[in-house]
Amino acid sequence: MPESPLAQTVASLQSRARTELAELVAFKSVADPAQFPRSECEAAAEWVAGALRSEGFTDVALLDTPDGTQSVYGFLPGPAGAPTVLLYAHYDVQPPLDESAWISPPFELTERDGRWYGRGAADCKGGLIMHLTALRALKEHGGVPVNVKVIVEGSEEQSTGGLEQYAEAHPELLTADTIVIGDTGNFRVGLPTVTATLRGMTVVRVQVDTLEGNLHSGQFGGAAPDALAALIRVLDSLRAEDGTTTVDGLEPDACWDGLQYPEEEFRKDAKVLDGVALTGSGTVADRIWARPAVTVLGIDCPPVVGATPSVQAGARALVSLRIPPGTDAVKASELLTAHLEKAAPWGARVTVEQIGQGQPFRTDTGSPAYASMAEAMREAYDGAEMQTSGMGGSIPLCNTLAALYPQAEILLIGLSEPEAQIHAVNESVSPQELERLSLAEALFLQRYARQSGTATG
Repeated sequence: MPESPLAQTVASLQSRARTELAELVAFKSVADPAQFPRSECEAAAEWVAGALRSEGFTDVALLDTPDGTQSVYGFLPGPAGAPTVLLYAHYDVQPPLDESAWISPPFELTERDGRWYGRGAADCKGGLIMHLTALRALKEHGGVPVNVKVIVEGSEEQSTGGLEQYAEAHPELLTADTIVIGDTGNFRVGLPTVTATLRGMTVVRVQVDTLEGNLHSGQFGGAAPDALAALIRVLDSLRAEDGTTTVDGLEPDACWDGLQYPEEEFRKDAKVLDGVALTGSGTVADRIWARPAVTVLGIDCPPVVGATPSVQAGARALVSLRIPPGTDAVKASELLTAHLEKAAPWGARVTVEQIGQGQPFRTDTGSPAYASMAEAMREAYDGAEMQTSGMGGSIPLCNTLAALYPQAEILLIGLSEPEAQIHAVNESVSPQELERLSLAEALFLQRYARQSGTATG
């Protein structure tokens, strides 16, 4: 089937999309001044604001949110009486981790094997480029048929809640009939997918102390309580023998009844080493979309290089707990804290500090906007039917928007399919997915306007 004029326009915009994504990726916009200068995030925010202004957005503003970061807002007026669609992305990124493990520099967009590599290429700077490309294409084909609001968050990866708090204080700002969250992804490349559920999360820092100071392991080891050993026992208590997360009070065996994730495909996507078993029980979909999952994100203790023969007086870890829809994040945090405190051996002193938190989310996939998105994705993906999946990640803002605007339909799409390796080294985006999803979003906005009776073309 020959490409439609709109599809041809989207294809013609891909060179510009790559250039702009390279500019965005170059900003080291990790929203943690302890790791990268705040100026990197500020420069990225200014770039986003400039891009919106150049596309005719009015009321473009850098919003100073309560967590000390900036979100970028803009409004693009559509035809009289048209519905309003809010498009979301975030410009902040995860830290690059071990930069020496990147095949190409993390903040330099690099093309390799048909993909574009760089931190944030998929999560979620590419999501912003997707929105811009869709709007630009529509302008060449009768104009954008809806009112468009864009909000680009500056601290999504830190889970510090700045934009959620700002939205709650200014509820009129982001009101919309439909909200498109461009921060999830297809189940795999070429399979159009909307996300129905997001796991929530809580992140805590656990400190274990046993001694007033380190001791010589030859002189005191064997009787002196080792804080690092105590921490290891505490962390080990969070999993059963098969790796199932076992936080006292959390349901460990819920089931997922939607799209399934074959184990062989998951092993390949996750790059599990030969001979190493997957953790947990039930289907892979059960484990990553319907059940709680604990991860030890980091441990502060002496590194191997330079370690001395000492019994450790203190040690700490950063622990993340992902929780499925139906579980309250506040309650889960309380249960995790109680579990960590109870698990401490030898009377070791345990201190648990809340670092971040976000509620799980479930959307209504039977809403009219989903019907429009299904049609749009079918056309953009050459007849492939839209699938519905869960996602193990968290987007805390979704619950805030759902509470503030209960009448709004919320759709979750994006570029973070498994090959993208978001949050890991060598993150990348598929340019084919960027092109198809930009087209799908443009087609969706056209169909949504017609459904609302306000289309102009």
